[in-house]
Amino acid sequence: MPTQASLFASPWFKPFARWFNQPYFWQLNRERAASAVAVGMFCGLMPGPTQMLTALIVAYIVRTHLPLALLTTLYTNPLTYIPLYYCAYQIGAGLMDGQWGQEMPALPDFTISHLGAELWQWLIRFGKPLLLGVPVLGTILAIVGYILVWNGWQWFTSRHTNTSGQK
Repeated sequence: MPTQASLFASPWFKPFARWFNQPYFWQLNRERAASAVAVGMFCGLMPGPTQMLTALIVAYIVRTHLPLALLTTLYTNPLTYIPLYYCAYQIGAGLMDGQWGQEMPALPDFTISHLGAELWQWLIRFGKPLLLGVPVLGTILAIVGYILVWNGWQWFTSRHTNTSGQK
């Protein structure tokens, strides 16, 4: 886990350092771990470089463990981004049209002279399922992450307590 000093040495996060000097952003317990994973799972689906910045803002709002929220966003990477967005598209299309399993359309062949019009038409037609599916998928992942960490923490601590008590 990164330390408070190492995290805020980054030029991206340095402007936020004064808001994160409270101990609850750095103390890890069951509730904060579960909520931090939920924050990271939800914010991990944000576009490109805004994932960690969004997680930083949401972690501040919900007063959760900051390093874990930031690290959890890393589940999205070049290998997972396309399958996750495909899944989000399917969820959005299914919720909008009731038709599950649609093929996500490929981007049209753009020419420089028609780039703006063709891209705009594609976004109007196929962007809506993504705009709906991404937050729905993020919410599902956040709930699953929260439950897994909450129950996993309880299982681990009860097992560790039972094992250490028998020695």
